[in-house]
Amino acid sequence: MLKDIYNEAEARMKGAIQALEEDLAGIRTGRASPALIERLMIDYYGTPTPLIQLASIGVPEPRTLLIRPFDPGSLKTIERSILASDLGLTPNNDGKTIRLNLPPLTQERRQELSKIVHNRVEEARIAVRNVRRDEMKDLQEFEKEKLLSEDERKRGEDEIQKITDRYIEDINAIGERKEKEILEV
Repeated sequence: MLKDIYNEAEARMKGAIQALEEDLAGIRTGRASPALIERLMIDYYGTPTPLIQLASIGVPEPRTLLIRPFDPGSLKTIERSILASDLGLTPNNDGKTIRLNLPPLTQERRQELSKIVHNRVEEARIAVRNVRRDEMKDLQEFEKEKLLSEDERKRGEDEIQKITDRYIEDINAIGERKEKEILEV
């Protein structure tokens, strides 16, 4: 029973880390990365579709993204979606592909992005702590129902705390790595 609780806690905490990594991949750094735009939603024939499903995305140069739509008719729609997004990028359309030139980040913009990273990291920490709280509550309920002894509950709480600490460390490391990428000139 305790192993089930540990496994559930680990699975949910891994989910929080995965969500954080996906979130942070969409935050711009000094280099061009396909992750910056691949989850951008495009209105493709009335259906919101991620850009990655509509086009191939390449990085021909360190500060340039190249988008090749599978359907040439979707070029204008993709271009409009990029302009409407909060990326602040202007697409260059040559009739077959779209080029996105990423200008160098200003120090002010780097600080803003750093704050965004801090907020996302804190949200992930909160998610992990919420998992800990839920699992601790489950342990207490199992003890009340006489499914666990007090010693087993305490041992379970200690183990869940160790798991939580490990995932919080991972989250902090991910946040520091992303912040370093952003602040790198």
